[in-house]
Amino acid sequence: MMGAGGDRRQPPPRCVQATHDGASIPLPSRSDFSKRPAVRVAFFVLAVAIVLPYVLAPFYRFVDPVSTLMLWRWATGARVERIWTPIGRIAPAVPLAVIAAEDNRFCSHHGVDLAELRGVIGGIDDVDDLADVRGGSTITQQVAKNLFLWQGRSYVRKVLEFPLALWLDLVLPKRRVMEIYLNIAEWGPNGEFGAEAGARRAFNRPALYLDSREAALLAAVLPNPHRRDARSPAPALRRLAGLYQGRMAAMPGLDACVRARVRRAGRDTSLGPRHPL
Repeated sequence: MMGAGGDRRQPPPRCVQATHDGASIPLPSRSDFSKRPAVRVAFFVLAVAIVLPYVLAPFYRFVDPVSTLMLWRWATGARVERIWTPIGRIAPAVPLAVIAAEDNRFCSHHGVDLAELRGVIGGIDDVDDLADVRGGSTITQQVAKNLFLWQGRSYVRKVLEFPLALWLDLVLPKRRVMEIYLNIAEWGPNGEFGAEAGARRAFNRPALYLDSREAALLAAVLPNPHRRDARSPAPALRRLAGLYQGRMAAMPGLDACVRARVRRAGRDTSLGPRHPL
């Protein structure tokens, strides 16, 4: 039998912290945090938000996605116009113009253009905030941002965007990345998303029938469709489109990785550049 003074098991001592008056208060243990439902739920939601894009991305080889901005506009009752159009039903000049304007090395990098990024970083010695830096964002990074992240610039978004772009480049063909981009980019001031809606608004005809000048105008609009209008382009916008059109003529192979290929005599043969230049 165990007497009053017998050996009773005592709970393990908890860590304590001394206060300024000599008293001691116990510090919360790891189990205290795990017992808080709000903390567990927050960690779970955060983990799902980080992992979910990597799970969804491979399915976008076959599923036509929408952007987070489109979802936000739907949720707030704002207008959204998007007609999903396969890349084969978009004039070849459009992806060429977009690559010439946004990402010259789209076909050669793996989602993040490290050479361009080094150039951008090299020019920000006097910039205190990464959010003030422009440039260095590839088409694949823009797809990652539009599909899974939010608009605006911040350290956090860039940190999340980089690995997502690398993952998209790994699990999706270049042609599919471009097809998604051409269908989720914002191309008008009133909720027009995708090249088809942008072409119909600006030129009153489908994207399939755009020529190189019109394609270059659409590409020049992309940074800010709320201030740049391909339907009534300002002189500065026309000059920028002319610059892009010159690049398209000088470097027609920029879009080699997104051209359709046909199988002939047991081998793949590129359809080649058939841009209306």
